[in-house]
Amino acid sequence: MKVVQAYKKSSTSEWIFITENQELNNPLVMVFGGRKLLENTNIYNEIKAKFPYNNIVFGSTSGEIIEGEVFDDSISVTMIEFEKSNYIINRDNILDYNKDAKALGNALTKTFPKENLKHLIIISEGSFVNGSSLIAGLEDDLHNNTVITGGLCGDGSRFETTLASYNENPKEGEVIAIGFYGDNLEFSFASVGGWSTFGPERIITDSKENILYKIDDTPALDIYSKYLGDKASELPQASLLYPLNIVAQGKSKAVVRTILNIDRENNSMILAGDVPVGSRVQLMMASLNGIESGAYEAAKLAMTDRKKEPEFAFLVSCIGRKIVLDQRVQDEIDEVRDVIGLQVPVAGFYSYGEMAPFQGETSCELHNQTMTLTLISE
Repeated sequence: MKVVQAYKKSSTSEWIFITENQELNNPLVMVFGGRKLLENTNIYNEIKAKFPYNNIVFGSTSGEIIEGEVFDDSISVTMIEFEKSNYIINRDNILDYNKDAKALGNALTKTFPKENLKHLIIISEGSFVNGSSLIAGLEDDLHNNTVITGGLCGDGSRFETTLASYNENPKEGEVIAIGFYGDNLEFSFASVGGWSTFGPERIITDSKENILYKIDDTPALDIYSKYLGDKASELPQASLLYPLNIVAQGKSKAVVRTILNIDRENNSMILAGDVPVGSRVQLMMASLNGIESGAYEAAKLAMTDRKKEPEFAFLVSCIGRKIVLDQRVQDEIDEVRDVIGLQVPVAGFYSYGEMAPFQGETSCELHNQTMTLTLISE
C-alpha cells in the first residue's frame, strides 16, 4: 500500500504535500473539504487536474482531519494505491428514492459483486439520510462477514447543506460506497464516545424512525428544553453538547443520537438515526478528558488482535466532540496517533454521524458523538 497526502488551507492557498508526491497506480482518491469550497463549480476539474486519477470521492465536512492536524474550510486529499487488492466505487442519490434511505441502501449494495467483498466504506450526505435506515438497507443483501464503516458528511455547525460525489462536482443527496476485495486486506475498527449520562432514565413513547415525538407521554422537545434552560433558545446547535443515550428494546448496548433539527410546531426532534418506541433514553453531557479518553480507547480497541500493523487510518469523529474540545480538538487525534503509531497515515473528517459495528460484532450501527476508526493494511 502506498499513500500520498496533500492539503490546501483555502481556495487560494498552494497545495502542501505531507508525503512525497509520487505517481500512483489507480489510487483511491478521497477529498474532504468545507462545504462552501466544494460548492465551487470548478472543484472537480481543479482536483482532477492536480491529481489526474480516475476514482475521486468527495465529501463535505465539519472539519478536515489529515495526519495530526484538524482544519476548517480547507481541502484535504488522500490517495491510496492498493498493491495486492482491488476496490470498486458505486454511488446513488437519496433524492431519487423520495428520501427513503433503506431503499437506497438496498439498491446500492446490489451493485457490488458479493464474492470476496471484504469491507464497505460509506461516505454519505448528512442532511436527508437517516443513517440507521441506510445501514439497514445496505446490510439486507450483504454477507455477514462484510463489515460497513464510514460516516455522514457535515457542514460545520450550520446544518444547512451537505455534499458528496464520485467523479463529478459534489452535490446534495449523494451516497458513495467503496467496496474492497482481496485476501491480503485486513480491516479493524472501533467506535467509542466518552460522554456520560445524567438525569432520570425515561421511555420513548412516540416516535417514527428518526423523529422523536414523546418521552414518557410528554412532548420530547418540552422535556429537552426544560433540561437545557436558557440554552433552549439556541437549539438545534445547543443539542450538539447534550445528545441522547438510547437503549432500544432487546438491545444491551446503547447508541448515542445527536439532534439534527427541531420542529417547534409539533414539539418534535429530528435525530441522526432511529429512536424506536420503547427505547430507554437519557440525556448526556461531555467532559474534555472523557472525550480524549474515548479517542484513546477507540484506538486501543481497533489495534486489538490485528495480524499486521496498520498502513492507513480512516477517522470519522463527531461535530459535537469538535465543539466541546474547541482549541483542544487536535488532542483527540494525538491520542489516536499515540496508539496506532505516528508513522501511520491518517485522514478523515468531522461528521454528522459515524458508522461502525460495536466491538466484536459485524452488524453496523449508526453512532453519534464518537471517535470511529477504520484501520487498513494489506
